[in-house]
Amino acid sequence: QVQVEESGGGLVQPGDSLRLSCVASGSTFSRYSTGWFRQAPGKEREFVAHISWSGASTDYADSVKGRFTISRDNAENVVHLRMNSLKPEDTAVYYCAADPWGGSDFTQTSQYEYWGQGTQVTVSS
Repeated sequence: QVQVEESGGGLVQPGDSLRLSCVASGSTFSRYSTGWFRQAPGKEREFVAHISWSGASTDYADSVKGRFTISRDNAENVVHLRMNSLKPEDTAVYYCAADPWGGSDFTQTSQYEYWGQGTQVTVSS
């Protein structure tokens, strides 16, 4: 069993940066691919970024490409999401999710087994 917890959210102004962290319990987390998703009020949860278990492969939604960077430190069991040039449309609850099987359909929520409770990111002037 893996427990996942996000942190680092907050209220920022447009153009600011934030770094979200996803910390997991259990030594097996370092072998799981990991994704970040977000859900804005009244909208479906959407894919943001994905990183393979080794960190060698990363993927991003078009809406965040070039602004967000996903990374991981397997020694610390942590995955980060660095968010630069934040926009009001980035406002959402951000969720971290772990996939034990390393499936290829990583943009889909059904691919992931373990989810955190989410951290709120609000971008507003």
